[in-house]
Amino acid sequence: MKVGLFIPCFIDQFYPQVGIACLELLEKHGCTVSYPLDQSCCGQPLANAGYEKKTTQICQDYVRRYQDVDYIVTPSGSCAHHVKHNYPRLVESADAQSAAERTYDIIDFLVDVLAMDHCDTNHPQRVGLHIGCHSLRGLRQAQSSEIVGEEFSRPRYLTSLIPGIEIVSLSRQDECCGFGGTFAVNHGELSARMGHDRLQDHIAAGAEAIISGDMSCLMHLQGLSKRKKIDMNFYHIAELLNGLPA
Repeated sequence: MKVGLFIPCFIDQFYPQVGIACLELLEKHGCTVSYPLDQSCCGQPLANAGYEKKTTQICQDYVRRYQDVDYIVTPSGSCAHHVKHNYPRLVESADAQSAAERTYDIIDFLVDVLAMDHCDTNHPQRVGLHIGCHSLRGLRQAQSSEIVGEEFSRPRYLTSLIPGIEIVSLSRQDECCGFGGTFAVNHGELSARMGHDRLQDHIAAGAEAIISGDMSCLMHLQGLSKRKKIDMNFYHIAELLNGLPA
């Protein structure tokens, strides 16, 4: 199985260990992974800021880079959502449609494609699980509270495979962290208040760490926790599934 790894800009710059964890995790499960060295942004920030028409070349470059792989995997629900839902509309071609269909957030890929059912790492810690809005309501990785239906959660399922881990119960399990990309820039005070509320929910539940499949959400929460001198660890789910460095 040939997999092309797409690493978002902020992970490349600030959290390279997450990209490494994804690479190692995929290889452990039998994937042949390639990483195009000329890869760039997926175009999501520009599109979300209202400049969709200026992202055409970015989209075409993404499609070109991953023509020869079976799947495209990324550790970002928001990037995966942008590619899957917007590329076929922004670049009307069979290649763009194919790239969109082959693009997966790593959580969906581990569950739906690789059918991951065990984890050999150990993480004896109480953790709070945060599911980002794009992953929750865009990719439908879990049941959102406003919709009546059968409960399910791919991130929770994967987390539960880790021996020794305890997932705490939050009072508002699918609340937004307040980041939202450009939302945090345009509405900084509101974004920060939402983030503090989200942190307090995890703290009240007794979480020793906050984990998520969306590193952008964790970047926001981690920044707020540092300013408040809150002792809290933050991990991408892929890091725990792969095993943290000793």
